[in-house]
Amino acid sequence: MIKDALSEPLPLDEVDLSDLDRFTDGVTPWRMFHTLRHQDPVHWTPEASPNSGFWAVTRHADVARVDRDAETFTSTKFVNLEELDDDQIAKRASILELDGVRHRALRSLLQRQFGNSVISSYTDFLRGLTAKTLDAALAKGSFDFVADVSADFPINVLARLLDVPPGDNQKLIDWGNRIIGNTDPDYADVLLHSEESERYRDLPFRSPASLEVFEYGRELARQRRGGTGADLISKLVNETPRDGVPLSSQDFDNYFLLLVVAGNETTRHTISHSMLALIQHPEQLARLQEEPSLIPTAVEEFLRWASPVYHFRRTATRDVELGGKLIREGDKVVMWYASGNRDEEVFTDPYDFDVARQDNDHITFGKGSPHLCLGNLLARTEIRIMFEELIPRLSSIRLAGDVPRVRSNFVNGIKKLPVEVTLT
Repeated sequence: MIKDALSEPLPLDEVDLSDLDRFTDGVTPWRMFHTLRHQDPVHWTPEASPNSGFWAVTRHADVARVDRDAETFTSTKFVNLEELDDDQIAKRASILELDGVRHRALRSLLQRQFGNSVISSYTDFLRGLTAKTLDAALAKGSFDFVADVSADFPINVLARLLDVPPGDNQKLIDWGNRIIGNTDPDYADVLLHSEESERYRDLPFRSPASLEVFEYGRELARQRRGGTGADLISKLVNETPRDGVPLSSQDFDNYFLLLVVAGNETTRHTISHSMLALIQHPEQLARLQEEPSLIPTAVEEFLRWASPVYHFRRTATRDVELGGKLIREGDKVVMWYASGNRDEEVFTDPYDFDVARQDNDHITFGKGSPHLCLGNLLARTEIRIMFEELIPRLSSIRLAGDVPRVRSNFVNGIKKLPVEVTLT
């Protein structure tokens, strides 16, 4: 059974969260997390040079503690495992790598655009867009659910928010793959840990694709500057953050790149994982077909189950005790959200995929954090509408091939999901 495979412990000495090849089978990561939560919930993980190792935090409560305490666990030393010098940090920092007043000021620039009133106004657009995506995909009978549904739908939403033509969608998708997939040879122009990546050390994710994103964003900024548009680009170039410090050109570049990447990747992977879970648990799909009113509840289970981002990193600003371990100032502390989403102390039968799960305190978007995902309401709305439109159309759906995963311990991504469908 899938449940038994996911929860089967792995010997502690075989756990290595830095080994990217162990994140490609859809099973081993969960076995490693299970072992750590039960045997060593704050676990020191050595890394190959030039990195220096990190503390892996795997229990829900400890992840939440780290996430909400930005004074002790800072984002300013970067939020991925790569270790950067001060010059690199100064060049590559986005809103993710800021804390305090400046972080809140840059966040507030777009906060209203992701608020309830604005997202609610998109409902008809989202439902029409979903129908268009599904019409095209389902008419094929056999198709790649990732390419034709999971990736197609969120990128169209992002194009609307940025006010760019749908003809640019594939370019946006490819940039996200190449940048976030910087440890996967199928996606990366230059693999993160290769010697060649040194040429791109000052670019986000060490990806040359970042240069293309910057160029694209700068042209949009040039066109929108001084205008009255309500799109995200216009807001960034025409409004001053509330701390009174305008965005520099570098601030804009990094903010725009984050929108391109985050605006597509996480929602896409959540939709893919959710569809795979419904295929693997047909009784849960049947329940949603019988009780569509459960879909909003199911969305929270989709997010818990998918955990599209495995981790984010913080850095200790002082010596501190966590989970019985002494963490030293300067140590990397990594919050494994995916593990916290399977914590038995919080979730009854956490390896059961239950679309009616109540009190679903998942930490997919963060937990009590000043860095709570800005687009969480939009993501929830996109996922809900997708499955409200999709599920009533399905008579049956089954896998039609292998399901390869992104080689990454950062993004929990599915590359392809070949399916065959029959319609109602």
